[in-house]
Amino acid sequence: MYKKLFPGLVCAIVLSAVHPANAITITRVEPANWWVGMKNHELQIMVYGPDISKAQLFINYPGIKVKEIAKTDNPNYLFVYLDISNTVKPGNVPLRFVNGEEKFTYPYPLLARDDRSGAQGFNASDVLYLITPDRFANGNPGNDNLDSVKVNRQNPNARHGGDLQGVADHLDYLKDLGITTVWLNPTQENRMRGGSYHGYAITDFYKIDPRFGSNEEFRTLIKTIHQKGLKMVMDMVFNHCGSSHWWMNDLPAKDWINNGGKYMQTNHATLTAMDIHGAATEKETFQDGWFSRGMPDLNQRDRHLATYLIQNSIWWIEYARIDGIRQDTYSYMDFDFLARWCKEVTDEYPNFNIVGETWYNKSSSSAWWQANSRLNPKNSHLKTVMDFSLTFITQKAFDSKSDNGYLNDIFEDIAQDFLYPDPYNILIFLDNHDMSRFNHKDEPDLTRYKQGIAFLLTTRGIPQLFYGTEILMTGTKEEGDGLIRKDFPGGWPGDTTNAFTKAGRTPMQNEAWDYTQKLLQWRKTNIAVTGGKLIHYKPQKGIYIYGRIKDGHTVMVILNSALKDETVPMDRYSDITAGFTMGRDVITDKVIDIKNPITIPAKGAYVLELGR
Repeated sequence: MYKKLFPGLVCAIVLSAVHPANAITITRVEPANWWVGMKNHELQIMVYGPDISKAQLFINYPGIKVKEIAKTDNPNYLFVYLDISNTVKPGNVPLRFVNGEEKFTYPYPLLARDDRSGAQGFNASDVLYLITPDRFANGNPGNDNLDSVKVNRQNPNARHGGDLQGVADHLDYLKDLGITTVWLNPTQENRMRGGSYHGYAITDFYKIDPRFGSNEEFRTLIKTIHQKGLKMVMDMVFNHCGSSHWWMNDLPAKDWINNGGKYMQTNHATLTAMDIHGAATEKETFQDGWFSRGMPDLNQRDRHLATYLIQNSIWWIEYARIDGIRQDTYSYMDFDFLARWCKEVTDEYPNFNIVGETWYNKSSSSAWWQANSRLNPKNSHLKTVMDFSLTFITQKAFDSKSDNGYLNDIFEDIAQDFLYPDPYNILIFLDNHDMSRFNHKDEPDLTRYKQGIAFLLTTRGIPQLFYGTEILMTGTKEEGDGLIRKDFPGGWPGDTTNAFTKAGRTPMQNEAWDYTQKLLQWRKTNIAVTGGKLIHYKPQKGIYIYGRIKDGHTVMVILNSALKDETVPMDRYSDITAGFTMGRDVITDKVIDIKNPITIPAKGAYVLELGR
């Protein structure tokens, strides 16, 4: 019999009516379908069932050739490699299995590529809004509980019930705020004993977690996102799986999991990936060690697993039409595999973008990972890296209590952008789900917040906001990850406050929200900020000034880290101001004469559109 997993797709569950010694039983086929007309003609089909490798496989379908039928040390798996020509028509490809007198034909669906929307990538004209789905909004309480894992909002480390419907319900909120791109922490199945609310312990790479919704709901969400003029970035995890992944009970091969399938803790020595002096054993422990006991480390050097993971990402792009991927724990994986993955994805979808989590406190280390880096003898083909170096600096730079702050540290960090092959295509952020939030509990006003947001949305790179930043949500690593990833107020039926609405926010929250909205909406229309060259000057007296310039459009940003008002002579900044006489402050609409010295308030920020 066949059981349907997704509308239009046949699930790979087949049961024989009788069970002789050589009966053919297929319990899983992945991917469950493919498409005609792909640029890469090769398709790997993983077939799983008791002793399936003992059966012979015959395929007769116009335009399809069998390249290889590969067996592993586990007789329950076959890896079938097909060549699908451009002439192949959509239909069910008969996979005919024969074992003695037993015969079985599995109809493998080849679909037409009928939806060309999406897969458009993201760049510096976008602003990503990072959401932990379990903590954003609960749009469907009916999917809250699964197995023995129950929702418990009183426990910061338990499931709280947020889901895809909750995201869908608040897309207009995000659009009104000025966000262009939604980035969700992993949404694939995490059927772990502890609940794995964060999503990073995947137990089925081809299935959306049922506590978030279904595959079809995910696809529908993305269609709605596109209809609203937004984009979607999907979080993926290739470094490891969850310990409850279905294949952990019967691994496809002995080398499928690093360290022989036995737990060995990684040393998190991330620099060993590029360290020319690094000890081989140190690098091996880093790359082959497990992130935790609950996250077995995948061996991307296994050619079948490598192809499986690459195809999985392409399947999600084609099936759901996502616009980008954020890849977790990037440097923990095999470099050659990652380079192959990035190239195969972008060969298939030229406009697509992948951002890798390159967690280092030095820009040189992140730059090593970006495509075409002069620091790296190999090409990673990775378009976008994450600028953790700048993040760590900005979390200190806008100190509202001390004089001068650390704006010079920002200047010095950005001055080293010569290390990046493409400094305008790096992800910049004030915080995310893995670090203390940018907002502090004890801030008496919004001076620090406004400077940080103004900088983030006007400097080079692709900005990312963490959900709730705009309503001043707080949380620290010392308090724990669960309190960094708090529930968004108003996302649950019965919440006493609803911060999705103006009426549900405090006056300070509304001031922060309005400030952020004005900058975000303005940013979408300003080509100097979204695609212009950056020119900056070494800070003096705590004043950091930079400009963004493109095609006659110029924006000048002035940040004051001092505890008193400062008057700035403008003759030094002629590289930015030449030909202009005035600047309109984006936030207040105040017109400022830039031919004469400008006075900027203590801890103030000006974002000036220059004019004549």
